[in-house]
Amino acid sequence: MKGLELAKSYFETCALPVLVSSFQDLLPYLAAGLAGSGSECFGFDDPVSRDHDFEPGFCLFLPGEDTVSRRDAFLLERAMDKLPREFMGFKRSLMQPVGGSRHGVMRTQAWFLDKTGSEDGNLTPMQWLHLPDYALAEAVNGEIFLDNLGEVTEIRSRLSHYPEDIRRKKLAGHLLLMAQSGQYNYSRCLKHGETGAAQLAVNTFAGSCMQSVFLLNRVYQPFYKWSFRAMRGLPRLSLLAECLEYLITTGNDPDTAREKQELMESMAGDIILELKEQQLTGATCQDLEKHAYSVQDGIRDSEIRNMHILAGV
Repeated sequence: MKGLELAKSYFETCALPVLVSSFQDLLPYLAAGLAGSGSECFGFDDPVSRDHDFEPGFCLFLPGEDTVSRRDAFLLERAMDKLPREFMGFKRSLMQPVGGSRHGVMRTQAWFLDKTGSEDGNLTPMQWLHLPDYALAEAVNGEIFLDNLGEVTEIRSRLSHYPEDIRRKKLAGHLLLMAQSGQYNYSRCLKHGETGAAQLAVNTFAGSCMQSVFLLNRVYQPFYKWSFRAMRGLPRLSLLAECLEYLITTGNDPDTAREKQELMESMAGDIILELKEQQLTGATCQDLEKHAYSVQDGIRDSEIRNMHILAGV
C-alpha cells in the first residue's frame, strides 16, 4: 500500500468519525490531508522507503487562533493522539522524524510559512525567484482529503506553479548555463586536458537541463533524490531523463566524450523545439544562449526582465 492511500484510509476510518462525533462545531474550519516532506507525499514510496518515517498519519490543518482557539487545538491534539497506534499492519511512530513532526494537528499559516516563507501563499517576486523548487513542491504535493473552509486548497492553488514572468526568468538562466557548459565549455575543458572540469561542465549542463524540463512542464522539481523519478513521469521531454543519466554516469575517454558532446547538442535541440512550441523564443538558431536572451526578452515586468539573467538560478 502506498503512503497516501494509507493516510487517507487511516483518516477516514479512524479520525473522521471522532471529528464528526466530538468536534462538530470545529469541523467546518478543518482541513486534512498528507503533504510536505517524504517520498509518500509524492507517491514515490516503495518497500525501501518504509525503513523510516513511514506510518499511518495525516496533517490536520487549523486556521488561526481567532477562528480555532488554543484550547480547541489542544483538545484536537489529545483526541488525535488517542487514535489507534496501529492500522493495517503499520505502527505509528513515537518519535518525531528529523526536521520535526510531519503529521498531526498544525496551523495552516505556520505550515505554509515553514515551507515557503509566506503564511498565505502570496509571494514577492524575489521570494519566487529564490525559493528552492523542492520547498514549493512540498507545499503543493500530496493530497487534501478534506477542506471544509477551503483555505488550504486556495493557498495551494496560489502556489501551484510559477508566475509566467518568474518561469521565464528562471528558464532563461538555466538555458544560458546549458549553453555555456554543454555547448561551449565541455569541449574546451577536454582540449585543455582538464577532464575533471569537463565532467563538472557536464554536471552543470545536466542540472540546468533538468531544471529547464521541469520549468517547461510547469512542475516544481522535487528534492534531488526524486528528481529522475519525477522527470520520467512528466508529459513533455521525459525521455531526456535517460540521456541525463548517461551524461553524468559515463567517463570522458575520446569516444565517449564525442558521444556526450553530440548528445548534449541533440538535447539542446529538443529543448529548443519545446521552446518554440510554447512560443517562448523568437530565436531561430541552435545556440541556446540566444534562446536564453529571447526568453528573457519576453518577460513583461521590466524590473524582473532587467535583473541579471542568472537572478533566478
